Amino acid sequence: MNDHLTYPGGKVRLYVEAQLTEGARVEASEGQAHYLLHVMRARTGSRVSLFNGTGGEWLASILESGRRECVLECERQTRQQQGTPDLWLCFAPIKKTPADYLAQKATELGVSALQPVFTRRTVVSRVNTGRLHANAIEAAEQSDRLTVPDVREPLPLEKLLASWPAGRQLMFCDETGEAPPIKEALAASSKSACAVLTGPEGGFDEVERERIRSQAFVTPVSLGPRILRADTAALAALSVCQALAGDWR
Repeated sequence: MNDHLTYPGGKVRLYVEAQLTEGARVEASEGQAHYLLHVMRARTGSRVSLFNGTGGEWLASILESGRRECVLECERQTRQQQGTPDLWLCFAPIKKTPADYLAQKATELGVSALQPVFTRRTVVSRVNTGRLHANAIEAAEQSDRLTVPDVREPLPLEKLLASWPAGRQLMFCDETGEAPPIKEALAASSKSACAVLTGPEGGFDEVERERIRSQAFVTPVSLGPRILRADTAALAALSVCQALAGDWR
């Protein structure tokens, strides 16, 4: 039997929605079948890793293949399921390419949920959540994650604040710098469930800033002396959260 399929970045891993158990047959999607058979030149017997977000990681081999079809059979579990930190990213949508990049990198950094938020200065009026989800899946496959972030439908800022769940802290990245460093805020926090909120290019307007800061569950934080682009701010904040309170410790 052939060895595990590899590419320059590592072993081939696929996210599937099927149940994974020993002997289970999993039908690859049309896109996955094309990738395996025509890009990776896989054949019957070639092995890949499968994960579904709940059942750990499984070694599977190609059992049947056609021009556009591919059926895999689970052989054995290679990793038990592991969770990710309960860390959300709430962000004002930005232009397509940066949004794709943000979804990919936030997934690599271990977020559990991606929540687009419409603000007064948000230029983007629509969000392709399917595209964001596809980017998150690809990043999870490549980064060795066993889960895929929950990609949620966009919410207006007011609705996000009004429906905020009890017990979760919201780190508000205030671009004005009128807040303590994020490191200090995390050190003082006693809550394990956390979220990061970043604004659009141009930031939040004053009314929004006051509204956000007035919420009891909000902790305003600073990301340093420089004004960061929206996508940079989100990734910087997530990195600090993971280093000080997440699974980088």
